[in-house]
Amino acid sequence: QVQLVESGGGLVQAGDSLRLSCAASGRTFGSYAMGWFRQPPGKEREFVAAINWSGVTTYYADSVKGRFTISRDNAKRTVYLQMNSLKPEDTAVYYCGARRGGTYSASRNEYEYWGQGTQVTVSS
Repeated sequence: QVQLVESGGGLVQAGDSLRLSCAASGRTFGSYAMGWFRQPPGKEREFVAAINWSGVTTYYADSVKGRFTISRDNAKRTVYLQMNSLKPEDTAVYYCGARRGGTYSASRNEYEYWGQGTQVTVSS
């Protein structure tokens, strides 16, 4: 069992930066791949970024590539999402997910555990 708690969301202006954190419970955090997804208002949850168990391999949605960076610290059981050059279309509730097996995935259906989400609002 893994419990996830996101933090770091807020209201910012276009062009600003934010760093989201996702703290995990459980001693097996290092064996999970982690992903960030987001759900814009009135839309379905969509993939943002993912990282494998070791942190060596990462994968991004085209819409955030070059602006967002996912990373993890297994000793702290935390995964991060550094978001730079934010745009109004990045406004969403951001969720982190944990996937057994250590290999990242862009499919939300392959993540077993989810946090409660953190709101990110970007004004123009």
